[in-house]
Amino acid sequence: MTKLKMHSPNKVDENIEKIGQLFPNCLTERKNEAGKVEYAIDFDVLRQELTDVVVEGNEERYQFTWPDKKKSIHLANAPIAKTLRPVRDDEYIPTGVNSSGNPYCSSGSVDFDNTENLYIEGDNLDVLKLLQETYLGKVKMIYIDPPYNTGNDFVYEDDFTGDIGEFLIRDEQYDDEGNRMVKNLDSNGRFHTDWLNMIYPRLKLAKDLLTDDGVIFISIDDHEQANLKKVCDEIFGEINFIANIVWQKKTSPDARMEISAAHDNIIAYAKGNCDTYRLSTLPYGQDRLKNYQNPDNDPRGPWASVDITGQTGRAPKSQFYEITTPSGIKYFPPEGRCWAMAQYTFELLYKDNRLWFGEDGNNRPRQKKFLSESKGARPWTWWDNKFAGHNQDGNKELMALFDGKLIFDNPKPIKLLKLVVLLTTKKDKNDICMDFFSGSAGFAEAVMTQNAEDNGNRRFICVQIPQVIQESENDYKSNSIALSIGYKNICEIGKERIRRAGEKIRNEKLGGRNDSSEAHSSLLTSHSSLDTGFRVLKLDSTNMKDVYYNPNDYDLTLFEKLTENIKEDRTPEDLLFQVMLDLGILLSSKIEETMMAGKKVFNVMDNYLIACFDDDITDETVKAIALRKPHYAVFRDSSMADDNVATNFEQIFDTYSPDTVRKVL
Repeated sequence: MTKLKMHSPNKVDENIEKIGQLFPNCLTERKNEAGKVEYAIDFDVLRQELTDVVVEGNEERYQFTWPDKKKSIHLANAPIAKTLRPVRDDEYIPTGVNSSGNPYCSSGSVDFDNTENLYIEGDNLDVLKLLQETYLGKVKMIYIDPPYNTGNDFVYEDDFTGDIGEFLIRDEQYDDEGNRMVKNLDSNGRFHTDWLNMIYPRLKLAKDLLTDDGVIFISIDDHEQANLKKVCDEIFGEINFIANIVWQKKTSPDARMEISAAHDNIIAYAKGNCDTYRLSTLPYGQDRLKNYQNPDNDPRGPWASVDITGQTGRAPKSQFYEITTPSGIKYFPPEGRCWAMAQYTFELLYKDNRLWFGEDGNNRPRQKKFLSESKGARPWTWWDNKFAGHNQDGNKELMALFDGKLIFDNPKPIKLLKLVVLLTTKKDKNDICMDFFSGSAGFAEAVMTQNAEDNGNRRFICVQIPQVIQESENDYKSNSIALSIGYKNICEIGKERIRRAGEKIRNEKLGGRNDSSEAHSSLLTSHSSLDTGFRVLKLDSTNMKDVYYNPNDYDLTLFEKLTENIKEDRTPEDLLFQVMLDLGILLSSKIEETMMAGKKVFNVMDNYLIACFDDDITDETVKAIALRKPHYAVFRDSSMADDNVATNFEQIFDTYSPDTVRKVL
C-alpha cells in the first residue's frame, strides 16, 4: 500500500529532472540552505547551451572544468559554411585541403552507385556538424580510437584564440606553419587542455547521431582515461555509463619498463537511459568452446555440463529429495546444499535426456547445456588477447593486405573491432556503424567481415582527416614505408585498405573462386548483398560564393536565391549532395541519372527527390518531373529558360503534383 503524498507534486524537482535528461552536462550538485546536498541546474552551462555568448559564473559547485571549456561547448554548436562533395573516380584536379591546408587529389569510390557505405575525408568536427540533420538519431553504434595524448600524438588544432564570430567566418584553421594537426607535446603547458578541447565538442556532436538505444565505444589508454570518463559523464550522463572494458593489447611485458602497460581501456556509454538499450551476447572463445562435447551422441549436438546444486539459504523442502542414477546409486544433495530445482523439474529434465550421470551412470547428475541452444557469452570487463586479439594481430592483418609492409602502426585487431560491432548490432544486422577517427580503416574491414560471417547488412561511415604523412626521426617507421609506396596522407591508406579487404572478403565468401564460369556467376549473384564498396565524400568549402548562413536559421521551405553565387568549379552532383544534406536525405541513398525532356535529372530514392540543375529548363521538363510526383523537386533558379517558365512553374506543379515540396537554389 502506497501512502498519499497529501501535497502537490514538486515541479522544481520534475523540471530539474527534465532539464537533466535533455542536457546532462547541466546537472550538478550543491548544498541547499539546510546544508543538504541536492541536484541542481548549472545555469551558466545551460545558458551556454542556449546562447552564442560565452557566460561566466563564480558560484562553487561540483564540476569538471579546464581553460576554454565553455568555448569548446560553443564550438560544438557553432555553424559552419561547408559541404561534402562526392568523389566518384580518382581526382586529377585537386579539391578540398589536407591537414596542412594544401589542395590534394583524392582516390575515388568503389561501386559508387550501389554501395551504402561512406568514407568521408575531412576534419571530423566539421563532418559531424554537417551530418547532424541527415543522420540525427540514426547511428546505432560508434567506435572511435582518438589520439591518446601520449605527448607524441597529433591532435586537431581547433582555434580558440579569436572570438567565435571570427572562427565561423574562416573556412579552415591552421597554425603558423600551415598545419591543421600538431603534436601535443607533454612539455606544452596546455597538454590536457588542448586534448580536452579537441575531444569534447566531437563527442557532444556524436551523441546526437546515436539512436535512442545507441552505444559509443572509445579506446583510450591511461593518459586521458580519467578525463575522458568525466567528459563522457557530462555529455552522456553518468547514469548511462555501461562499462570500462580492459583490453589486454600485449602478449608480454616490455623489459625496458619498470611496469609496462599491458592494456588499453574501452569506455562504453549508452545514448539514452540504460533501460532503453540492450547489449547482445558474444561468441564463446576457444577456451569456452573446448568444454562443449558430445560423448553420448545427443542429436542436439555438443553440450557442456553444469552443477545442479545450490546454496540452501531459504530453499524449500521440495529441493531436498533423493535421486537415483541409471546404475542404481542414490544421491542426496551434498552437505550444506540443495538441488537447484524441484523434483518435478528434475524429472522433466531426466525424461528429455538433459542430465548427465557420467560415462558409467554412477556420478551425481549434472545438467546438459547445449551449444545449439546457447545465446552466447555475457561480456565482462576483462578482454584478454586470446579473446579479443592484440597489437601484433592488428599489425599482421594490415601487413597481410599490403604485401608484408607495415604502413600504419598498431591498428586495432579485427577480432577486437568485431566484438564491439556485435555487442550492439547482433540483433539488427542493418544498423549504421560509425568511426570518426578512422585511421587505417580497420573498423570498416571489421564491419564487412562481420556482415560476411552472419549475412548482415550493416553499413559503415568512416571519417578521417587527410593527415599528411611526414617522415622524421621522431615519427613511426611506418611513415617511411607508406611514403615509399606513394601514400601521402592517411585517407589514402584507409581507402586502399577497404578496397583490398573488400576484395579479400568477397573471395573468401565465394570460396576463393575467381573465374567466369556459370556456377561462379550464380554464386556471385547469391552474395550480391555483401556490400564491400564505399562512396567517397570530401569536405570542402560551401558550393556558394562568399555565402555564410546558419543551418539552424535556414528556412527549408524556400532556398535563398543564390543563382550567381554558385562557384564555377562545382558540378551538378556537388549541388545534389548539398541538397541531400539540407533535406536530411541519407548520403548513401540510391541515385539514378536520367534524361527528361532533354535535361539531366537526378532521381534519389525512387522519386523521393528529383533535382535538375541544367540550364534552359522548359515547361516540358518541369511537367515531366511533376508527373513523377516526387516528395521534393529542386532546381536552380537561374535554370529557367525564361520568365514564362518561372511563372508557370508553380501552376504546373499545382496541376500535376500539388503535394510536391518545391525548392530552388
